[in-house]
Amino acid sequence: MEKAAVAAREASHAAGLEDSTIELVNVRVSQLNGCPTCLSIHVPQARAAGVSQRQLDLLPSWPEARGVYTDVERAALLLAESLTVIDQSADRNALVERAAQALTADQIAAVEWTAVLINAFNRISIASGHPPRPE
Repeated sequence: MEKAAVAAREASHAAGLEDSTIELVNVRVSQLNGCPTCLSIHVPQARAAGVSQRQLDLLPSWPEARGVYTDVERAALLLAESLTVIDQSADRNALVERAAQALTADQIAAVEWTAVLINAFNRISIASGHPPRPE
């Protein structure tokens, strides 16, 4: 899975996504899934990638936190949440069209793969009982 994560990050970079956006996705998905291991890894990585403390603090309320996240970050978070908390009644095409207002097709694919992979890592870590990483 580590190779898949590296490949996804490389594809995300090739698509023009910044590390800060990738890490916001990783943190938000890990929050939604309640994965302490992945949060203990990705919150520091998000900070190192330039995500502000304010962005991290407000991440659970990102849809209402106007002016805190860029359009690209908001589109990425929208896609990531839709693949983490799946709403069978949601119009997937409309959601992707909304995201496409800020993201290219390659960026949409990269965000989706990033979200799918961090969801997989979350589930493995939770199922295995992995503890948070030490500080």
